[in-house]
Amino acid sequence: MTQLRDFKIFADLGPKDLAVLENMVRRIKYGQGEIIYQEGAPAFGFYLVFSGRVKVVKRTLGGKKQILKIVGPGETLGETTLFDKGVHIAYAKTLTPAEVGFLERGDFFGFLERHPSVVFRMFEKLSEELKAFQCKLAERSYNGSKERLARIILKLGESGIELSRTELAEMAGVSSKTAIRTLGELEDRGVISVNDRAITVLDPDSLQKMAEPFPFSLDESLII
Repeated sequence: MTQLRDFKIFADLGPKDLAVLENMVRRIKYGQGEIIYQEGAPAFGFYLVFSGRVKVVKRTLGGKKQILKIVGPGETLGETTLFDKGVHIAYAKTLTPAEVGFLERGDFFGFLERHPSVVFRMFEKLSEELKAFQCKLAERSYNGSKERLARIILKLGESGIELSRTELAEMAGVSSKTAIRTLGELEDRGVISVNDRAITVLDPDSLQKMAEPFPFSLDESLII
């Protein structure tokens, strides 16, 4: 299982500092499909993913959903509200059984005062995610549904994550009908095979030609 030393934001900390931090973390185990925090709920800290996979989802006023990102071991949740003390703008739900650690804001801020290097590591992480979301926004504006789905399928294939067709549509920002039709086309062409929730990439070169990857690499535990 992932340990505190494996989180990039804590990469500069020594064993003693990690031990102090470990005492601040409240670990919680979740089953598959459980809510970690709700959209609109007050944020009192942030979360560390030690095991499992979690999706972060934004609802629209019309009831539609957009999966903003999927995070795995070594990633964080709810960090965007850490400094503004606002409410969560999306909800987090487990895709698999997971173990998540909660760090209360006040305790963590006291720790940051003694370890400013963690602040820079966090800003580095937030900057990376911001760039990824900017790329995804451009992707939504200029790329077709097939290109968007191709990129997501490639990333899911690399990580071994299984999503339903509805979740895949929510991740790519297309309708379920479009996702089902596109998956069928790709399967007929022998590019992928679909078995229930499992999508196996048979011809990655064809998918790579369709997809427009981000101009930088994200950690394998983070899919945006």
